[in-house]
Amino acid sequence: MPTAPLSRPILAGVVTALVGFTSSFAVVLTGLGAVGATPAQAASGLLAVSLTMGVACIVLAWRYRMPITAAWSTPGAALLAATGAVEGGWSAAVGAFLVTAALILLTALWPALGALIARIPPSIAQAMLAGVLLPLCLAPITGLVANPWGVVPVVLTWLVFARLAPRWAVPLAFVAAAVVVAVSLAQAGAPVDGGLLVPRLELTAPTLTLGALVGIALPLFIVTMASQNVPGIAIMRSFGYEVPWRPAMLVTGLGTAAGATAGGHAINLAAISAALAASPDADPDPRRRWVAGVSTGASYLILGGFSAAFAALVLLAPEAVIPAVAGLALLGAFGASVQQAIDDPGERLPAVVTFLVAASGIAVLGVSAAFWALAAGLLVRLVLHVGRRPPQEPGRSG
Repeated sequence: MPTAPLSRPILAGVVTALVGFTSSFAVVLTGLGAVGATPAQAASGLLAVSLTMGVACIVLAWRYRMPITAAWSTPGAALLAATGAVEGGWSAAVGAFLVTAALILLTALWPALGALIARIPPSIAQAMLAGVLLPLCLAPITGLVANPWGVVPVVLTWLVFARLAPRWAVPLAFVAAAVVVAVSLAQAGAPVDGGLLVPRLELTAPTLTLGALVGIALPLFIVTMASQNVPGIAIMRSFGYEVPWRPAMLVTGLGTAAGATAGGHAINLAAISAALAASPDADPDPRRRWVAGVSTGASYLILGGFSAAFAALVLLAPEAVIPAVAGLALLGAFGASVQQAIDDPGERLPAVVTFLVAASGIAVLGVSAAFWALAAGLLVRLVLHVGRRPPQEPGRSG
């Protein structure tokens, strides 16, 4: 059997990075802006996570000869968008990012913490994520009313390619949004400040506040672990790769810490996009697919150089256009979260309560809805299940 050319896994890595970046960078910018980042600080955060996850891909893939890929935490960015400003503002959010990094590192050094997170029922964790995602997923619908001329081309492009080429549906919806922005700028005749296109890191001194720690750091850590790292391990295992847990957590934890003061919220193992580099489509020979992991990392480093331009596009976009792209990018994650949340009939009521509290967007004592959703769901589950014996399997007697 002839060996496939090395260009095949290299191209697979480029596609992995392009799909991962263009599908969700708007979610990252939206989330960072929601917790207090200025446009320049949000662009810095996008650059930071692009660089750190690029390095993480290269280090892990090269060292372990596996197509291990890292990604920014898209569910985490959605969580930030739903959380909004917290006590202490942007510097407190940066402090929360550092605490998240410390917790990820702690899972590598102290297995008991990972075991504790694993004890949170998946239905509760996924219901919290679904509730966080709901307001963002409504943006394409509300945008059709607020700015139909800008949003209709984006939604139609997404719909057509969701049928013809699902992998490229969101990236091409972003391309449609970029065309809308270009037309809008041409009609307005407004010049674009060249300084907006230059990538730069803006460092922020972190502060620690209770609201940010409980409302951002803890939910961000849980969402990153439950919705990215654990599924990422499972997806890689399905292709025959056993990702080393401790080194992966050390690398992504250090990467999160390195990017935090520049505005990067979190990086983690890739989940959905992991399959693009790890599947036989990347290379028929599993021993050569690690090249796709390195190529993905190199591509992320290059895309990071355009982070300021992407941020400027978001800044200059007409009303509702970029939120519509972000909402479309999250529809798949929302659907998967809802399905997992209500899959077990015995866990359905606690999951529904969790979902509703998270979707409400309430903030009590300066703490965001995500934390209260977890607390409410776990409380309802405790009341419903305490003292009850688990149902017996069919054919077995007590």
